[in-house]
Amino acid sequence: MRDFALEIEQRKRDGLYRSRRLVSGPQKPELVADGAELLSFCSNDYLGLANHSGNVAALRDALAETGLGGAASHLVCGHHDAHHQLEQRLAAFTRRSSALFFSTGYMANMGVISALAGRGDTIFSDRLNHASIIDGCILSRARVRRYGHGDVAALERMLAETSGHKLVVTDGVFSMDGDIAPLKELVRVCKAHDALLVVDDAHGIGVLGPQGRGSVLEAGLSEDEVPVLIGTLGKAVGTSGAFVAGPEVLMDYLVQKARTYIYTTAMPPAVALASCASIDLIEQDDARRSHLQALIARFRSRAQQLGYQLMPSLTPIQPIMVGDNHAALALSRALEEQGILVTAIRPPTVPEGEARLRVTLSAAHSEEQLDRLLQALAQCHSLLPEQAPQESVAV
Repeated sequence: MRDFALEIEQRKRDGLYRSRRLVSGPQKPELVADGAELLSFCSNDYLGLANHSGNVAALRDALAETGLGGAASHLVCGHHDAHHQLEQRLAAFTRRSSALFFSTGYMANMGVISALAGRGDTIFSDRLNHASIIDGCILSRARVRRYGHGDVAALERMLAETSGHKLVVTDGVFSMDGDIAPLKELVRVCKAHDALLVVDDAHGIGVLGPQGRGSVLEAGLSEDEVPVLIGTLGKAVGTSGAFVAGPEVLMDYLVQKARTYIYTTAMPPAVALASCASIDLIEQDDARRSHLQALIARFRSRAQQLGYQLMPSLTPIQPIMVGDNHAALALSRALEEQGILVTAIRPPTVPEGEARLRVTLSAAHSEEQLDRLLQALAQCHSLLPEQAPQESVAV
């Protein structure tokens, strides 16, 4: 029998062991984790809507109308009017013909990718795509070819030498680096080589683009140019679930073929109505995004002055590069001793030798709270390994 305990001990020695925190109360910048009051800079609640009073009230009011559980799959009797209302709202918000509501972002990527490609087809995937995209590619049983991160020239060469049905899939905003995919160039090569483009904009929806409509619309791209858009509601939207949006024929096809949609119980309809309320807030509140962008600029300027190496990111995801797994853990622990919660990200989530602290900023953070993080980082800089490069990448 496989020695699971031995493998766990090896992970601890390698600095790769993972553990869960017990959070009490609502998600917000100042939270209680494992009984300690901490200022969090590791949440994906980019707009501070996970505990917004209007969204909480919308959910509470919806429960009285819809009840709690989804009770069945969408294709049996679980497709509630609230789900339909959310799908229409998401289609309008993303400027698309139609949308389909999934239970999680992971399920959306698994279901969409494995439905749109199969045996005999070829999927082209950015090397830094999220695990859910990778697993969706594997599940499809199509041939999978990975291209270098953001390397459109390499992708174009691969496309040119490949026949048959071709699917190109990329994150819109990369979850561990925070950079944005070269979407306009990807559209160009997909059009030239008859490939279907899928963009997972989990970390762009709500944050980027006009009224927070995402990275695809920030790039000025249409549904015809990017036929398949995937997004999650558990990040900037602050609720739960996910969606795919695009032409009606593709959404109908996914209803027939996407196993993670067909064979799971529908999400609670009240969550769908709360998500509609949150999208209304996102659409109307540019001030949140303006405040968030000011925090990002302030953090980048001050952290680089302190000598930290940042990634070329203009999004709320601001990784501090460390390199060594143990050093990243030590820096995270030192910050926690000062009341700051920033998690260390290590392989296999990121490549070997690229361990980091993944700082994420939220519109719910104040300038004073950001300054607390920066002051703590100033005191912890000596913990960085000497071999870690200190030059910053300016953007």
